[in-house]
Amino acid sequence: MTKPIIPLPEGIKTVVFGTGDINGVMRGKRIPAAHWDTICEDGCAIIAAIYAMDMTCDIWDTPYCSFGNGYVDMHIYPSTTPVPIPWEPGVAMCLGYSEGMDHKPVPIDPRQVLIRQLERAKEMGLEIQVGSELEFYLLDPETKLPRQKGIQVYGINRQSEMEHVLGPIRDDLIEMGIPIEQSNPEYAAGQAEVNVRYSEALSSADNVVLFRTLVKEIAQKHGYIATFMAKPFIDEAGSGFHTHYSVWKDGKNAFAENGKLNELGMSFLAGMQKRIGSTSFVSSTTPNAYRRRQPYTFCPVNASWGHDNRTVALRVIEGTDKAVRVEKRDASADCNPYYLLACDIAAGLDGIEQGMKPGPATEGDAYSECDDPALPLNLRDAIDAAEADGFVRGVLGDGCYDILIEQARREIAFVEHQVTDVERDRYLGNL
Repeated sequence: MTKPIIPLPEGIKTVVFGTGDINGVMRGKRIPAAHWDTICEDGCAIIAAIYAMDMTCDIWDTPYCSFGNGYVDMHIYPSTTPVPIPWEPGVAMCLGYSEGMDHKPVPIDPRQVLIRQLERAKEMGLEIQVGSELEFYLLDPETKLPRQKGIQVYGINRQSEMEHVLGPIRDDLIEMGIPIEQSNPEYAAGQAEVNVRYSEALSSADNVVLFRTLVKEIAQKHGYIATFMAKPFIDEAGSGFHTHYSVWKDGKNAFAENGKLNELGMSFLAGMQKRIGSTSFVSSTTPNAYRRRQPYTFCPVNASWGHDNRTVALRVIEGTDKAVRVEKRDASADCNPYYLLACDIAAGLDGIEQGMKPGPATEGDAYSECDDPALPLNLRDAIDAAEADGFVRGVLGDGCYDILIEQARREIAFVEHQVTDVERDRYLGNL
């Protein structure tokens, strides 16, 4: 089948072209404009192992790509029109979709996992809309520490201090088609949050991959490093990835009834509540991410839900019909958006299909007044929960699941096989 040639915007000489890897990090190549038509028709050849390497680019043998098969290629094709990058004249960026050498979807492509769940929703006559809130730190490149001191969450003066970098983040990303709604300083020096308006779920996940890529570039341009690491500092706030879910049908929010979450929405909520523990290793994929999960940190520690309650895992937000939604608050800022959304949506659709009902709402302090099951508080327990349940394997498929599990186990081993500065400070001179 002939692939369409996607025209480049006027004046573009180079296209930054890539795909989200196992951790949702964009990887790819820069393509000269003179070669773009060939890329559209024949694809951009790249090693398929980008879907099977960790955040440090370490790779290991998997059934799809290994030393045994020579670490095979795949091809990436553009899925959208390249968008000019405001701070790089003559350069545009776009994400692509991947095909194997047989022109079939690459089975370990994280994007395919989400596409399957959205096709399932479409068969049910439903469209999933997702909004995102992403937290991150802006740090000095030399010290790897914040330049500000003290907590000034939502502070107008702190916003002004950070505007020289957060302003371009908002303005440039909007210019590139990512619908930024707002930004603010968060609950730590150097920490910020940016909200991305809700959109169709696949577009929303793509936007997260682009957002994290572009925020790092803009930060670097302004003399910072941006990190989405879940917990860079043990005594400061962690960085979360809150997702806002609604289901639409015939152009209307199917969750809403007179501004309240209706029975369909409650069933979707119940499905997510049932699986939030066993999907934990998807929402928090490193040992570091579990350092966020502490009581009274606004990070949930149990499978609770409630109305406009920031101590729970699943927060119901009501108001006008278009605003009714369920916010899921457990994920870390560095997780893969395709896997996160796919598992949440799969759980929610199960809830709808099976007519599930959630447990009692927690309207008070979910850290102390809740009997809902505890969420895993370390990555090893999260793996055990996923293995015992089998739900995540069913959603991701064997190939993606085995790669993600292997990465998680390797990260546990790496972190545990270290002697830390804390240990040296505590024991070396005292024992």
